[in-house]
Amino acid sequence: MQLVLTEDQELLAKTAADFAAEHSPVSRVRALRDADDADGFSRKLWRQMAELGWVGIPFPEEFGGADMGLSGLSVVLEALGRTLAPEPFLSTVLLGGQALLLGGSEGQKSEWLPKLVEGERLLTLAYQERRSRYDLRCVATRAERDGSGWRLRGEKIQVLDGTCADGIVVVARTSGEERAADGITLFALRRDAPGLRLERQHRVDSRNTALVFLDGVAVGAEDVVGAEGRGGDLLERVVDRATVGICAEMLGSMSEAFERTLGYLKQREQFGVPIGSFQALKHRAAQQFIEIELCRSAVMAAARAVDDGVEDAARLVSLAKARCSDAAILVADESIQMHGGIGMTDEHEIGFYLKRARVAELTFGDAAYHRDRWARLGGY
Repeated sequence: MQLVLTEDQELLAKTAADFAAEHSPVSRVRALRDADDADGFSRKLWRQMAELGWVGIPFPEEFGGADMGLSGLSVVLEALGRTLAPEPFLSTVLLGGQALLLGGSEGQKSEWLPKLVEGERLLTLAYQERRSRYDLRCVATRAERDGSGWRLRGEKIQVLDGTCADGIVVVARTSGEERAADGITLFALRRDAPGLRLERQHRVDSRNTALVFLDGVAVGAEDVVGAEGRGGDLLERVVDRATVGICAEMLGSMSEAFERTLGYLKQREQFGVPIGSFQALKHRAAQQFIEIELCRSAVMAAARAVDDGVEDAARLVSLAKARCSDAAILVADESIQMHGGIGMTDEHEIGFYLKRARVAELTFGDAAYHRDRWARLGGY
């Protein structure tokens, strides 16, 4: 496996970096936060990204996509991570979209994916529950039989972009106990389904999530995504893909935070010299550089392993997330410390990178969880 970008990926990376710098500076994150924007991102910008083909990168050409896999999408997400662009790639492209791509019926795919690729529809995945931590098989939400269909009852938490999505793929239990490995089924719902209620929440990085309440929501056999009772394996595949995506974003954000900090070390003077000339700060900067480069290799390896369907893809995904979670926190903390007093102020942009790192570290599993998963998958 060659861990270098192809010629097409290099061109895509340059295009994405230029676009993000021009249309999505970090100041936009502040503006969206201060305005308490209902979506937390720009739908106009999202459609522009769709027109550029970015939304369709991991989808087959038959649905209007580019069929460039996670390797291609990771290049874009790294560029967007540098400016903390909040557009719904994780929720729509990598969670809801991949759930339908990997498990949906032909009818579900043809109904949702072309519009999703065009930027006209948003989709998300509701899978987390209270006290489930990172256990994807911990599902208390029930799907109770009602004639030829089911009725969904329960509550989901931390649903990314839930209040602005047009559809939600809900994970529910059709059989078994709360933590049973089998008996999990995925259902595709429209946001206006009777009995479905959404409550908006904010994360510390100002991005939107939602609580999803299901009070007897009626679903039919045509709403089942994948095989009934076999949704646990599908869910793991989907979340692994989303994990690669957030790792790519983290790689971009930690790289930008590091470069901004290096610039400050060269500019800020103390005792008549730039503080970057101090040996202690040089050593700390060198450590950050090494950690970022290790993350780059891990993310690239995980993306290509998933694209190629290699046997140890899940293990490489956990390796990448464990490294990125640790490195993102290291770089964010060091960036604040090296910026000194101004790094602690809301007026300075470096603090936004710290907040995003704190959220991204925990999303889809923290470093400790993924080190344990990596070991279990390896037979330890």
